[in-house]
Amino acid sequence: MRGLIHLYCGDGKGKTTASVGLAVRAAGAGRRVLFVQFFKDGSSSELDVLRGIKNIEVRVCPTHYGFVWNMDEATFARAREGYTRLLRGALDAAKDGCGLLVLDEAVSACNCGAIPEREILDFIACRPEGLELVLTGRNPSEALTEAADYITEMQKVRHPYDKGIQARLGVEY
Repeated sequence: MRGLIHLYCGDGKGKTTASVGLAVRAAGAGRRVLFVQFFKDGSSSELDVLRGIKNIEVRVCPTHYGFVWNMDEATFARAREGYTRLLRGALDAAKDGCGLLVLDEAVSACNCGAIPEREILDFIACRPEGLELVLTGRNPSEALTEAADYITEMQKVRHPYDKGIQARLGVEY
């Protein structure tokens, strides 16, 4: 089976949720899954469940740097090093019998320069034959869009945050 590239993008809720669903489906079919998150601190509720599922490995950056827009130059440089290390480790690990690689928030990480988009594009060009790859995040570049086989855009029509309602445990994280 030839692996394809999935791009879950847009300003609406559900990009990570869709990638979690695909990870569960792939693991249920006996495929090895590597689920990697950028920018998030590893405490989202779905990760606890994913960590308990046979065939799924979860990786997050061991240091949480906060929001990019709040980082000073030195913190961003450290974050870029940490996230690039996370990316490279994931891409190397995915070459060894992985059926699904999820790079959650990789699009956003590429957009702000926290990880090198070129490395993802190079990996896409020479990825293992059967590897499915999921990329999530807002505003994908033209190059990522061109590389994708599936593009699903989550569009925000209404969101409780616009009314001042904060993210809720078990729903948004």
